Amino acid sequence: MDTIKIDELGLASPALFIASPNQDTRPSGTQITLAVIHNISLPPQQYGGDGVIELFTNRLDPEAHPYYAEIHQLKVSSHFFIRRDGSLIQFVPCSQRAWHAGVSSWQGQERCNDFSIGIELEGSDSDAFAAPQYAILNALLAALKLTYPITGVVGHSDIAPGRKTDPGPYFDWARVN
Repeated sequence: MDTIKIDELGLASPALFIASPNQDTRPSGTQITLAVIHNISLPPQQYGGDGVIELFTNRLDPEAHPYYAEIHQLKVSSHFFIRRDGSLIQFVPCSQRAWHAGVSSWQGQERCNDFSIGIELEGSDSDAFAAPQYAILNALLAALKLTYPITGVVGHSDIAPGRKTDPGPYFDWARVN
């Protein structure tokens, strides 16, 4: 996937689109100026399954794994999810507000969900990310910057310090264009 294109609705091509109900309308007149990078794996530190998709679509079975019993009622989403093999899944159109940041602020602005794009990388705070993930992340960021006036690319830990640690110590910021 060399080139990613974002259409007028905020859908990325060639991403696989799986709609999440965990979204709503951005406040009127809000510009998208921030990209927030996260990490996620479900079950924790296990990769390749459907846990993230099930969480973001409110279909996580609380009996499938002990950790799921703690989180299955969360109403969360992200715009994008990049698997370790570089596969790109989109859950929320960029024009809509995904519920990824929670209580957050950036440069004096509260509620980062209002003005940001959430990008989840399949991973954890204790593992390095895969080369295909950086390649797709950079292609996605390039497409987003062509479409929206994005001026910042930050980690979840930057907008929710003390509450969040992702994308974690193994995320290599030097590999982000």
